[in-house]
Amino acid sequence: MVRIRVLVVDDHRIFAESLAAALAAEPDVDVSAAGSGPAALRCLERAASEGRRFDVMLVDADLGVPVPDGRPALPVQAVDEDGTVDGISLVSGVRSAQPQVRVVVLAEKDDPARAALALQAGASGWVAKDCSLSRLLTVIRGVLRDETHLPPALLTGVLRELTTARRHRTESEQLVESLTPREREVLRCMVAGLGRKAVAERLYLSPHTVRTHMQNVLGKLGVHSTLAAVALARRAGVGPADLSGDVVERGGQLA
Repeated sequence: MVRIRVLVVDDHRIFAESLAAALAAEPDVDVSAAGSGPAALRCLERAASEGRRFDVMLVDADLGVPVPDGRPALPVQAVDEDGTVDGISLVSGVRSAQPQVRVVVLAEKDDPARAALALQAGASGWVAKDCSLSRLLTVIRGVLRDETHLPPALLTGVLRELTTARRHRTESEQLVESLTPREREVLRCMVAGLGRKAVAERLYLSPHTVRTHMQNVLGKLGVHSTLAAVALARRAGVGPADLSGDVVERGGQLA
């Protein structure tokens, strides 16, 4: 019998343990649980290093979000937390690091906008937390066949969100394409969070020249702030400059 290895990621202990126990009762399902994003990533890495990768990850849409009374939710595992990772970010991180893992988001309520974000991040499904066990098992087995599962009531809203996002991305890409190579390099530095002085040092330009480039970038993108420029750049798929190695480019002269 081929067994399905499932990782439940939820920072609410009772729900996570109940779900894990219900899934474990299935003869072809092996289940583990993690109480946070960092704990889930460690669990995935450890399993991969031991040659027993997970097949499906079920992640809470509200992972890392404080409960209403301000008290932190109890972790499923006693682990040393090294930061907060929300559910959608976890989806993206897992799909980048281990693309063979199928991810299904478990949600308290239907939310077309967040469901669309989850799909864009690489999720294969969005399922209500109160769905039946048989429904959840159908989704788990379905995503392993490369199916995408959404509640019927969400389908129209999600398609609308994805269409809007695609249109905005296309418009943003056209604006970014209007930039010169040097301006695009400056924009990537802005996306990386570098200020004018840091950009100048990295690109071997004077701060005055960098200021001019930044003003040109804002003008061509049709925005009035660095934050708006960064948001548009991300919609267009522009990533940050790589800050781990040498400077990006040495071609410019000091002005």
